[in-house]
Amino acid sequence: MALVSEFLGQLTLSYGGEEQTKFPTVVPAKDFDPGQDAARIETAIKTKGVDEQTIIDILTRRSYEQRREIAFEYERIAKKDLNAALKGALSGSLESLMLGLMKSTAQFDASELKSSMKGLGTDEEALIELVCSRNNEELTEIKKVYREMFKKELEKDISGDTSGNFEKLLLALVQTKRDDPSSVVDYQKIDDDAKALYEAGVKRKGTDVTTWISIMSQRSIPHLQKVFERYKSYSPYDMKESIRKEVKGDMEKSFLTLVECFENRQLYFANRLFEAMKNKGAKEKVVTRIMVSRCEVDLMKIRSEFKRQHKKSLYQTIAHALLELRGSVGAQR
Repeated sequence: MALVSEFLGQLTLSYGGEEQTKFPTVVPAKDFDPGQDAARIETAIKTKGVDEQTIIDILTRRSYEQRREIAFEYERIAKKDLNAALKGALSGSLESLMLGLMKSTAQFDASELKSSMKGLGTDEEALIELVCSRNNEELTEIKKVYREMFKKELEKDISGDTSGNFEKLLLALVQTKRDDPSSVVDYQKIDDDAKALYEAGVKRKGTDVTTWISIMSQRSIPHLQKVFERYKSYSPYDMKESIRKEVKGDMEKSFLTLVECFENRQLYFANRLFEAMKNKGAKEKVVTRIMVSRCEVDLMKIRSEFKRQHKKSLYQTIAHALLELRGSVGAQR
């Protein structure tokens, strides 16, 4: 567990310059030698007791494209698949983490979506996080990769696993019909949408959820930010308060996730991480999912939002939470 906390902690650290449009903590390593990395991993796996630290140090400091090159070289040197070798050498959380890191961001998200709908129960919390927090571009890539990996359409699996308005909302989002941001601000449309949201919810008895789904799944994010501001001139409650009053359960969680992501997506993830680690028995699955899926996207900004909002570093919080989890597991044995 200490190594798991070390691994997750290392993902929060930055090892190079950041791109302009993305804010990753994991960036391509300079002076990269895939052959040397592959040989070091093979030695680490063959070491008695497995040198897990070396594996962590290498894989958390290389981009996905570089990890693919390492995997190619590893197969050439060791005559076996790197994923299979990692599976055989590692176990538990660390195995899951490393195998997660060997996937691209879209592959990892697709796998997590599949897992959330696999078996008897549905992990609605994971499903909501993965669908409601991803933008059009990310969802389009996830759908493509999901089809390639599982030979099924994501929409079909969502339909088979959910029902009612919850199903309608998730499908509306996955259909990626959201408008692109426009340089022209349409004040009339902003006012119309704000009024429609109010009249479909707080103003009437019962909620016209279809109108809420339509507006929140189709309008651009900058437009919706202005709509929510305008909404306050119609409603005595802001959008989030209105959601809490009007809908419950999965619909409440879904709409709240959407609004929080429209307002500040990185703050949403920072708060998810904080909530997952707040109590004893950290939700390791949630922490791992966010760290692995966002480390090459916007984890640097999530890290900053975490510090700003919760007045402590994400690295230290992860280390502390997972050590506590380790202690509680040990106490139960």
